[in-house]
Amino acid sequence: MGGALLAGWLKQGIKPGNITVIEPNNETSVALHRQYDVVTAPSPENVDLGKKPNVIIFAIKPQIMNAVITSYARFLGDEVVYISIAAGKPVSYFENVLGKNASIVRAMPNTPAAVGRGITVCYSNSKVTKDQISLCEHLLSSVGEVAWIEDESQIDIVTALSGGGPAYVFLLAECLSKAGVKAGLPEGLAKLLARSTVAGSGELLYCSNEDPETLRQNVTSPGGTTAEALRILMADKGWQPLIDEAIAAATLKSQELAK
Repeated sequence: MGGALLAGWLKQGIKPGNITVIEPNNETSVALHRQYDVVTAPSPENVDLGKKPNVIIFAIKPQIMNAVITSYARFLGDEVVYISIAAGKPVSYFENVLGKNASIVRAMPNTPAAVGRGITVCYSNSKVTKDQISLCEHLLSSVGEVAWIEDESQIDIVTALSGGGPAYVFLLAECLSKAGVKAGLPEGLAKLLARSTVAGSGELLYCSNEDPETLRQNVTSPGGTTAEALRILMADKGWQPLIDEAIAAATLKSQELAK
């Protein structure tokens, strides 16, 4: 995700010299500098405090956050906003480590950011200014759409819905492919049809002004083959209750991970 954001910023026109990537692995650091011409450093301590950043983004796994976060308290100031895309780490965690006066934005992006079609949902603490919100939105919009919430607890639902959502869509493509093979299609053709159908339908949904319900109805002729399939998928024990159960389970897991 950090790589997707970096590529998005450069595409936005941000100068590489204005971006510093903290990368302790020397081989990776050299590769990043060669590929993107950005500034790299092995640790925050190697960054000159006279060049204090406006934005610090934690694009690391939550499991290693404890080992690195304290080093970034040295940049604390009214002009600095911290953005975290680490799942399961609430704003209070960063306030406890960085300081109660730290400006914190908690963000939940998703993997379509890799192709500039993601969506990131953000929550900010009271220390974040309007200008900082605009700056964060500008940076995060480089990989897709941005939305804000006022209740941090909703991040758990966002994680379940849009954070994990791409996996559910990919599973749909898997299921369509396997069903096609079971019905008698060659495996290669079934995979092609499933992949193209899911990708094309997503693009149609993205480009259309119609809502999903209307688009579904447009494809469904009364008494036709699609209507017959939807009779199964929209039954009382069909997709909706399964999706409801799945989102509830993922939300609960997100809440557990945050403890």
